[in-house]
Amino acid sequence: MKLLRLLLFIVPVCLQAQVPALKKLNKDSLKKALPVASVKPTQDEVVAALRQALSRGADSAVAHAGIADGYLKNDRLFIPWPQDCKEMKQKLQSLGMQEKINTFEMSVNRAAEDAAKSAAPIFINAIKNMSIQDGFAILNGSDTAATHYLRTTAYAQLAETFRPIVRTAIEKYQVTANWTPLMTMYNKIPFVKKQNPDLETYVTDKAIAGLMVLIADQEKNIRSNPLARTSDLLKKVFGK
Repeated sequence: MKLLRLLLFIVPVCLQAQVPALKKLNKDSLKKALPVASVKPTQDEVVAALRQALSRGADSAVAHAGIADGYLKNDRLFIPWPQDCKEMKQKLQSLGMQEKINTFEMSVNRAAEDAAKSAAPIFINAIKNMSIQDGFAILNGSDTAATHYLRTTAYAQLAETFRPIVRTAIEKYQVTANWTPLMTMYNKIPFVKKQNPDLETYVTDKAIAGLMVLIADQEKNIRSNPLARTSDLLKKVFGK
């Protein structure tokens, strides 16, 4: 009987002594169990994460586009004959010039691939200008909202910086040399609308557009795929 009374006294005392330790253990376990994203990110963290996501997207885009056949053999990026010169292409095809048309299109895409190799720093520099005010609107926008922001706010800067690189690539791959004989032949045909497009602008615009497609792919992946969030910051901001 005395032993039973002693146990009834000791057990509650021991349990009470363990309460602080148990509370601490529960808190520590809870912290480990909670995902990083359960803590609301700050404005600075949101902007930093968006910049990180776009920077990784730019690096990935360059890695996929700035290689042999990165544009030429990718249906989503392939740069075709200028749409404004569609009638010119059709007429030249009827004259048996398909092989030269193919050569021109290949040279355009090779120039874009070569220029894309140097594009990442240009994109990353433009990304740095993203403001805090834009952060949450982009985060809560569509699955390509950050890419759209980059396209609409930084395009002029991108094009201006990218153009000299494209110009060098155009010369390297003889884009103008492949175009000029076709244009000259076509313009000699009576009653046709003379053609003389700005090839430098055309290749620049199409090359950037292709890179934007790939950046958007990467952004969508980071937003939807937890495994693509390879930093604590990305996990915290996008893991909602």
